[in-house]
Order: sequence, then C-alpha cells, then structure tokens
Amino acid sequence: MRYNFDVPEKEEQQPRAPSPATPKEEVQWIPLQNHPIFTTATATATAASTGHPSAHRTARNLMAWDGASRLYFWDSVKKCIHRISIRLGEPDPTSVLADSPSKVLQADVQLNFVVDRISINRNGSALLLAGSDGLCIMYLYGRTSTTDNTIICRSVSIGSQIYFNSNNVIRALQVSWHPSSDTHLGILSSDSVFRIFDLSSDVGLPEQEYYLQPVDPGKSRNAASICPVDFSFGADHLWDRFSVFILFSDGSIYILCPVVPFGSVYKWESILEIYNDAHTFGLKSANSTAVSNSNLAISWLEATFPELAHQATEGGNLSMLKAHPYALFDASLSLQGPLRKVCNGGEEEFLAVRVAECEGRAVSFLYNLVSKDSILVTAWSGGQLQIDALADEIQPVWIAGSPPRVRVDSLDRILGLAMICESIPCELSVVKLDQPPDQTFWLGHPPPLLRLAIIDLALPRNMESGSLISLFVDPLIPERIYSLHDGGIDSIVLHFLPFTSEATGKNETMRTPSVHPVLSTCQAESSSSSPICGFVALSDSFGYSWIVAVTSSQECIVLEMKSLNLLIPVHVDIEKDISLEEPKQIDTPNVISKELLSGPKVVFIPQTSPNLRSVAADSIEGRSTLHQYFKLFHENYVEYAHKVYFELKHHGPHLKRIIDDQLARLGEAQQKLLKVEEKQPTLEERIHHANQMHSFLEERLQSLRNLPGAHKKPLSRAEREFKSELDRFRGVELDALRSSIETLNARSRRYVQSSKGCTSNQQRHISGRKNFVEDAQISQLKSAIAKLSLVNSENAKRVKVVESALKSQERTGD
Repeated sequence: MRYNFDVPEKEEQQPRAPSPATPKEEVQWIPLQNHPIFTTATATATAASTGHPSAHRTARNLMAWDGASRLYFWDSVKKCIHRISIRLGEPDPTSVLADSPSKVLQADVQLNFVVDRISINRNGSALLLAGSDGLCIMYLYGRTSTTDNTIICRSVSIGSQIYFNSNNVIRALQVSWHPSSDTHLGILSSDSVFRIFDLSSDVGLPEQEYYLQPVDPGKSRNAASICPVDFSFGADHLWDRFSVFILFSDGSIYILCPVVPFGSVYKWESILEIYNDAHTFGLKSANSTAVSNSNLAISWLEATFPELAHQATEGGNLSMLKAHPYALFDASLSLQGPLRKVCNGGEEEFLAVRVAECEGRAVSFLYNLVSKDSILVTAWSGGQLQIDALADEIQPVWIAGSPPRVRVDSLDRILGLAMICESIPCELSVVKLDQPPDQTFWLGHPPPLLRLAIIDLALPRNMESGSLISLFVDPLIPERIYSLHDGGIDSIVLHFLPFTSEATGKNETMRTPSVHPVLSTCQAESSSSSPICGFVALSDSFGYSWIVAVTSSQECIVLEMKSLNLLIPVHVDIEKDISLEEPKQIDTPNVISKELLSGPKVVFIPQTSPNLRSVAADSIEGRSTLHQYFKLFHENYVEYAHKVYFELKHHGPHLKRIIDDQLARLGEAQQKLLKVEEKQPTLEERIHHANQMHSFLEERLQSLRNLPGAHKKPLSRAEREFKSELDRFRGVELDALRSSIETLNARSRRYVQSSKGCTSNQQRHISGRKNFVEDAQISQLKSAIAKLSLVNSENAKRVKVVESALKSQERTGD
C-alpha cells in the first residue's frame, strides 16, 4: 500500500438530519477504465449534448485532477460532477484503481448553459465550470442531500453583468486559475480585455482590468492582429511569475508584466532575487533608460511587498511574502510585443511585417517552464505547432503619462484598478545571439524568440474552420507536451533547451523534438469534430505517469506513459569504422589444460663423473645414480601421465555434452536449411509477382504523368502568403467586425437608455435645455456603426472578388 485515501469527507463531518436506516453501499476498487460512469449507455445523449454551436469553436475538456487522489468528471447528461477517488500504482505499479460508487456533486442552482471545460484550483476547494454562455464556480465542500444521496455544493456565477448580459455580446475566450492564488481567476474576453476576479471579495466585479491595445492609434492593421485568442500565466522564474502571455489570432504574442493578484503569495527567495537583480544590473547601468526602468521596478516591488526593503537590509527569516494592492499613479503597463524572432546573422529583415510560417490562424497557446528555459508553444488551425524559447529574460515595462483608474474604499485602500495597455510605438533594434547582455538589460525591449521547431501533426483536413488543438504539460516530465486534437493525442518531447544546456555546461547541438502518436481516434476520413471530451495527465511520486482520456461515447482510456530513458539521446560513434570482416571466433572453453598440451617438462640429467660407466650397477654409487634417475623419471613422466589420465577421465562427460550439443545444433541447422529449400519456390514466386507489380506501377505512373493536372505549377511564395492572408481574412476579420458592430450596438442602446434617464431628470429642474454633446456622441456612434457596416460589406465583396480571381487563375493554370 503506497497510498491511503480513506480520509473522512469534510462534508460528512457537518451535522445533518438523520437519514433512514438504509445499508451503506460498500466501496469497491476497480480499474478506472471499468468504472460504471464510463459506459456507452449515455453515448447518444452525450453526443447530442456536444452539438451546440460553441462545440465547434472551443475545445472541450470535462475532466480535472486535484494533483493527489481525486478525479472530477462532468456528466453532460445528468449535469453533475462525479468525484472519483483513485489509487495510483496499486496493486501493480502500472495500474490505476478507482472507487465505486463515486460521489455525485450537484450545484445548488440550475445551470442554464452547456459546460465545455472544467478546471480545479490549486488547493482543490473550488471547481470552474466554463461554457460559451456562462461561467460558474462550484465550491466542492457542501452539504449532503438526504433524497438522492448527492452532495449539494454552493455555486456562483462569475462576471454575469459583463459577459453574459442580454444586452451584451462579449464572450469569455479563455479562463484560467492563477498559479499563485487559490481564489483568483484570469479571464480573456472577445472585447480585448484581460480581467482578474477575486472570488473571496466580489465575483461580479473584476479586481483588475487591462484593456489591450496591440495596434497603435491611427494605424490600420488586419482584424486578426487585434483579436485575442488565448493567454497563459507565467511560472516560478524571475519576472515570469508576474507575467501574462497573450496570443492573438495572427500568431503574435504579447506580454503584460508585472501583473499580480491582490493577496497572492510568493517565495521570499524569488522576490529577493529579482529585487537584487534590479539593483545590480539596472541602477548601476550607464544607460538612463535602464536606470529609469529599474527604478520603477524597485519602487513597485517595495510597495507591493512592504517587508522586502526592511528584510533585505536587516535580514529576516520570512519564507513567504504576500502581495499588497498597489499601482503606479502616473503610469500604466505596456503591452510588450509582438515578440520577434532572434537573428542568427545575415541580412534578415527583422522589423518587417511578420509572414506566417504556419497555415490558418492561431487557436491555442501554452507556456511551459523547463528548468531555466521559458518555452512558448503556439497551435495553429492548420495542424502545426510552433515551438519557441525566450532568448532573454522578461523585465517590467510601464508607459509614463497614462494614469490608471483606481477603485478605493473609505480608507483609501485599493480595491480594484483598470488601465489601458498599449504597445510602445518605437523601432526596436535587431536582436542577435552574439549581442552583449548590457545592451538589452532594462531597456524596455521585449524578449526575442529563439525558434526551436515547427511540427506538423498531419491532421485530417475535413474542417472548414480548422482543427481545435489543446496543449497540456506532463506533470512528471516538463519536457513532454501532450497535444489533444481532432485526430487523437500526440506526445512531443523536447530534446534541446538552450539556457539549460548552457547552465549545465553541455555543448549540445540543436535537436528537433520527437513526436509520437499516443492515441488515434480517426477511424475514417470523416471523423468526428471532437471525439475526445476529457483529458488529464496523472503521475505519482515513484516516477510513473498515465494519461486518462474520455471519448464522446463515454469510453474511458487509461494509458501508462513510459518515462525511463526518455530524454537520454542515442549516441552513435561515427568516427569508429565499421568492420566488414568476418566476426572473430568465440573462444571456446579449455577442455584440456595448457600444461598438459605442452607436454612434460624437459628433464636435465644431472652432471656425473666421467668414470660412471666403469661403476658396477650393484655398487653403492651405481645404486644411488639409478635411484636418482628413477626419481626424476617418476616426478616428470609418471606424474604427467597420471595427470593426463585423470583429466581425460574427468572431462569425458563434459566432452560428451559438447558433442551432443554440436550434433543438436547441426540437426537444427539442417532442419532450417530444409525449410529454406521448401520456401525458396514461394519466395521466387513472390519476387516475380513484385517485379510484375513494379512494372505495372511504373506504367500507371507514366500514364498519370501524362494527365493535364500533373503539370500544375505549385504556388509561389507570394501566392502562398496571399492565400494565408485570405484564409485569415475569411476566418477571423469578418467575425471580428460583426462582433464589434454588435458590441457598439449594445453600447449605443445602453447609452441611449441612460441618456434618456438623465435628460428626464434634468428637465424637471431646467426646462428648455438640450444636451447637444450627448446628441453629438450618439450621432458619432451611429456614423461609426454605419461605417463599420460599409467596411464589412466592402470586405465581403473583396473576398468574393479575390476568390473568383484565384479560381480563374487555377483554371487557366490547368
């Protein structure tokens, strides 16, 4: 037993009314994939529930893990949460057991929206239920119902007045828990605003609002560059922990830094590290811009963490620091970006308009911290993954002269803030790999990107809107990334990390990531749009990891993921010549010792006197000489013969076994030769058939080459770029313009209603006066709506004209 999860439930500790005397169901531990809730009985209903319009716009994930011993699964049919206790690695290290029956968690209010995604907070006390028409937080410790033996959990809606009002069309694009807080949520919406909500204070009013302005005022860019898609919080590394990475649909990445939720907790050593870094590299710099930026960062750190300055000078034993509400009164955060690709030399145009290297539009984003490297992964609707690494560290950047709006209480304590975040309209210098660090520290430049790889997942092209791709990090091996898409699940392993390799002293060359398909759901070319509706990666403290996937037919799949020797490269000695000679004979064991094979030792006859021949044999001298000769003969020849006899007798059975083994091997070889002789006619027939098929395929290939379509010229680079722009124009800009028109209509209606109320109150006191300023603003809004409608219609006409032109060119090319 490696785990013991039989802990009393918190909800069962609360006093409740006595229930009827019914026998309690005995808990059984069964394999997770055989759990009763994962059955095909509700497959039809589940598939029908996924047919709402938002299912084709957002990826679905109805499973979450608290990081310890509980899985949560949203039942789309019963509209409840199943809480499953699991045991990892029992009874054998590769199995996952689950308790049956599982707990059922029901919201205390009726949810009037379809749930697409669920996620759990850091301490496992609250669960996020997100959909295209609503956001809800379910607190997991509730009261037990006596009617159907379910747990009723308190549930509250998030930002209902902002996102899901009847007079509003603002959609929540991405929602994520903050990694340093248990009560803060980050929400990126379709109106290009990033908001942070604090569940412990007010769930309807955001704590922080950041209005994103990626395009400079007065400049015209395509709508894809101003439509946000996804965001991700940074991890525990320098200023990354205070950073928010935002992805736009054209693939551009921006950074907001510093962003810190009020009351979030951070390590003392981490804050002290960036505080000393600002003093060392910022204040002592010869550049005035670096000194100014570092001064702002130091003042922000000292005000956000008041204990920092006191503890840094006098020393202390604090382990954690709590962030206090603070904002610079005369400066707003800069929207750093778009992040450019680092130059390796040559005459590459660094500041030119970015040309897409992938097909379609950006659909999802992932930030992953691996040791000392910040990895950014962008998924495109064409089925490609763009993997980059930050080539420099992130520093905070503010824009002076743009004061934020602050909400305070009666004691002038900050309750919330809002600011407009614009990109700095300045020309950045070309960033190269061999550039000294003193030319980049604290100058306000966004960090460049080092391109690691572009991976094509080869997904089926059966969706007009492109593929939906979700990205997950393996909890055991951060170098492994899982991509969940229409075709199944793939595993991507990073083998090259620039900063980590440099820190460890390894002079490794850049190696491309390895891609392995883990699970395939494409049974035919007409596969479903989102066959997998739940995914979670599990791991234990013994180094084992699993992935759990739930299909749309309510089938659960549990796969063990191998982690041993996954990152160890296979080294091949290229310099060593490969010998093509015959292999050396294997030394056979010695049957007879070398001493016996060398023969008896040479006996040297002792020196004797010259008159030995005249000595009689029966004399004393003769008998002594004969005795000496007999002794030498016995010691050398008789003992040698005895050794030979004994060893031959001792090795007789051993020699017999060797001979029997050789005979058996000879018989097996003869049998194999007979089989080869029997199969030889079949092999010759197959070779002949293959030659005939080869000639037939050559004739068919020659006939196909003669077809007119085979001479079609491939698109040039300019044509491919133009086609990618048309795809984005069709898939993003029209929707963006419609969304902006609907938003302006809703705002104008609200403004007209508020203006009518204000004018009626004013007419009671002052008669005969008209508010010409409000009328002018309303007329401006109406004119703007009319202009946007004209632009929308003109863009639609242009798209049709361009498509007809492309079709005509293709016909003429044929």
